[in-house]
Amino acid sequence: MFKSPVSRRQVLTASAGAAAALGAAGLPVLATGSPALAHGHGSGRLRVEPLIPARNRGIILYSVRDRISAAPDDSGVPYGFERVLARLAEIGYKEIEFAGYNQNTSILGRQITPAEIRKILDDNGLVANGAHTSINAATFDQQLDIAETLGMKHIGTGSDPTGSAYRSDWDAAADLWNELGRKARKRGMKLYTHNHDAAYGFLLDAGPLDANGKPTRSSGQRKLEYFFGRTDERYVFFEMDIYWAYVARFKHHTYVDARGNAREDLFDPILTVAPRTERFPLFHAKDGDRAPAQVNGYTMVPLGEGDINFQQFFEVIGEQNYHHANWEQDTAPGGAANPGQSIDFAGISYRNMSDLTIYRR
Repeated sequence: MFKSPVSRRQVLTASAGAAAALGAAGLPVLATGSPALAHGHGSGRLRVEPLIPARNRGIILYSVRDRISAAPDDSGVPYGFERVLARLAEIGYKEIEFAGYNQNTSILGRQITPAEIRKILDDNGLVANGAHTSINAATFDQQLDIAETLGMKHIGTGSDPTGSAYRSDWDAAADLWNELGRKARKRGMKLYTHNHDAAYGFLLDAGPLDANGKPTRSSGQRKLEYFFGRTDERYVFFEMDIYWAYVARFKHHTYVDARGNAREDLFDPILTVAPRTERFPLFHAKDGDRAPAQVNGYTMVPLGEGDINFQQFFEVIGEQNYHHANWEQDTAPGGAANPGQSIDFAGISYRNMSDLTIYRR
């Protein structure tokens, strides 16, 4: 059951409570933007729990795509689904989000099947928690079949429901997603969409029309947040990519209102999730170093080595047992010069994800 929306005051109170708990435990209180991790031991009446339960720590295979797609080689680094998934399980990951279902055909002399991938998951104690695939009416049933074979409870895409800035296109996308989400629910799955920064840019939905009859200014409504309200909470869910959400905070903070005035509106990823936290079953736990001179404001790094405050993020949004955190780093592959880099980064990121701790009374 979905909880009633929380107010900004309630969220900030929760954040203050989180800081108080850390302080009471003798730990440094992390300001927004501080490194992700908290360390130390609780005192007295505080009990220590993992902030992200072990069973909910995952990885999207896009992070290690170079090794999933690699042909057999003598580098000593795992390749293909069987070897890479076994290594990820050794590291500690319990969940896998797919980014395609193909590997190099030289491994088996043909393409691997979803049923064979499922056996690899089962043999290694892994669970498929989602997939980035193509979401459209023509192929959706086929994608649901694959997801069912793999045992998924979520099915999604790495693309926005529409790339448009106009309300009418988001309305049409919402109608389609409500329909497909209803079909997914009948198969025991939740349909989700994943964001990049553009999804949290502003709608063009106000002001003078252009030569094509399209609005040229904004009411200040953000595209994906408009989509939240236009889709049915029973059928359509979301995977926040935390890195891209903070890029949106950096990039998309001004708009021109209907009267032509520049307006400032700072995006807050935590305050976007907290009022509707159970519409976000999945997250991409992707870290970044601040780089204000670059267009995105951040550069990607392994989890725990950047400036995004995952401690604050996951503690304030609550519902720790409900949320699944999938590590992702688009830039993890090291290429021929360092073929083991993505697997190494997976290990670093898992250890740092495990170090996120919550202290409860």
